Amino acid sequence: MYRVTFDEKDTIVRIDRELMNPETVSWFLDLVNLARALKDSRFADDREKMFARMLGFPTGVMLIRDPAFNKGTAFTEKEREILGLRGLLPPKVHTMEEQILRVLENVRRKPNDIEKYIFMISLQDRNKTLFYRIVTDYIEEMMPIIYTPTVGQACMEYGHIFRRPRGIFISAKDRGRMPGLLRNWPYKDIRIIVVTDGERILGLGDLGADGMGIPVGKLALYTACAGIHHALSLPITLDLGTENEDLLNDPLYIGLKQRRLRGAAYDDFVEEFFLAVEEVFPRALVQFEDFANINAFRLLEKYRERLCCFNDDIQGTAAATLAGIYSALRITGGRLQDQKFLFLGAGEAGLGAADLMVSALMASGLSANEAREHCWFVDSKGLVVKSRSELSGHKRRYAHDCEFIPDFPSAVEALQPTAIIGVSGKARMFTQPVLEAMARINERPLVFSLSNPTSNTECTAEEAYKWTEGRAIYTSGSPFEPVIYGGKKFVPAQGNNVYIFPGVGLGAIACRARQVTDEMFSVAAKTLASMISDADLEQGSLFPPLPRIREVSAAIATAVAEVAYARDLATVPRPDDLPAFIKSLMYDPKYKSYV
Repeated sequence: MYRVTFDEKDTIVRIDRELMNPETVSWFLDLVNLARALKDSRFADDREKMFARMLGFPTGVMLIRDPAFNKGTAFTEKEREILGLRGLLPPKVHTMEEQILRVLENVRRKPNDIEKYIFMISLQDRNKTLFYRIVTDYIEEMMPIIYTPTVGQACMEYGHIFRRPRGIFISAKDRGRMPGLLRNWPYKDIRIIVVTDGERILGLGDLGADGMGIPVGKLALYTACAGIHHALSLPITLDLGTENEDLLNDPLYIGLKQRRLRGAAYDDFVEEFFLAVEEVFPRALVQFEDFANINAFRLLEKYRERLCCFNDDIQGTAAATLAGIYSALRITGGRLQDQKFLFLGAGEAGLGAADLMVSALMASGLSANEAREHCWFVDSKGLVVKSRSELSGHKRRYAHDCEFIPDFPSAVEALQPTAIIGVSGKARMFTQPVLEAMARINERPLVFSLSNPTSNTECTAEEAYKWTEGRAIYTSGSPFEPVIYGGKKFVPAQGNNVYIFPGVGLGAIACRARQVTDEMFSVAAKTLASMISDADLEQGSLFPPLPRIREVSAAIATAVAEVAYARDLATVPRPDDLPAFIKSLMYDPKYKSYV
């Protein structure tokens, strides 16, 4: 990775170094050996320090303050001596395992989840390797802290708990200089970008620039759940203003205090952003996150064939939902074409899920119109039917020739669905009468309460089991503790997109796909459903346990890459052993020896 040129007196006259990922530090061992080979070994340590600085490797305080390289008290005696750390650290050398014990002890003593979130994000700012080791090994405990449901509260309080900037903020004032902003990012080989404009954060609405917590959290899950190295990822927030009056009046709000850009000005800004990404990070996959309905669908349609991109709220949620349906049908013994799905909420998540279900139904032999007859929607105004003239284009696809029904409970009674799917962001809409009706209509009703955070869930796990006499097949978007009902223990697994998007992203990156297609999300759903054991289903879990998430992501990545190769969308040759190649790309957070 570097070449050292000597003169006839063995004096170094030039050092050439190729561009390399700053996270890759194995070269330093060769550097130390080089220094030791010099004739005058009395000054070897000084020369090693000098070479480290010349090659851009941090030393001393700068090393401790660099979260990508810092190991804290785990630096060895030799590393402390050579890298100028002697005296800057306590004398005790700890193992990573001992450091993990310290972190867990501190996290678990925090009084609430937002304090735990602040502690873990602060750890990420100090020591990335330790942070990702803990999140990877304790994913069940850590995911609710670093992502849903706690990330919702963190975004709502973002300006008040702000410690240190993360990612790139591109504001409405940055027109004409976006490539320069992107080049300010220290890592140059970016393979995945998660971008939001903050207008529809979870079910919480317009949080503007405070929505940065979402792309930061998503990318942490990419690393923990799919092994995509954190140096390859970049969170971005497009700050185009906000309509949130509380934020506009908050002196601690971190974003622009102006109304949102709309219309042509918004579109021109987004177009400039994507041109900048194509120029600066041409190999990056872009994931849209938490854009409002008015922009999400049309931006995806506009860019999906031009760039390698996808919308997790539309496509990731769809695949997770479809996987849950496949799993539930293994319990009921039913067929997909015999189901009737009633969605509460007709936004990105619901319409995206219905579109993917229609694709799956068409694969079973139904026409597009026949397939859509299986999907029904209730929005804020009532049942989506053809007589409603105000429907948007995406809703009109699912507007049936049926009498208008004004509310969800009445729609359940009239349509008698086999499954209700909550994606409304409105809490407690699956009421006791609704769930009792579902249990009366179906022997095993499917109840998917997918809105998050927890405060927005349509019903809790306990309510679902209690009000259906333990017969509901339940999953949720936010985590719930196991429930004991009728002497049986139910363990509802969280139907979270985390089972889908990390694997899809890893697969697309591995084969350098030109596009991310709906077919890739279909195979992701089937792959995920195939990995659920009979024991999982027996206890009411429609998804594998989270500790298996890396295994799941590797399998989905392989399936996604297979689609890319089959459809001529991959831009690198297919490896002889694709599953092994995928696994070889997955970063395992461990300390490297620097000397």
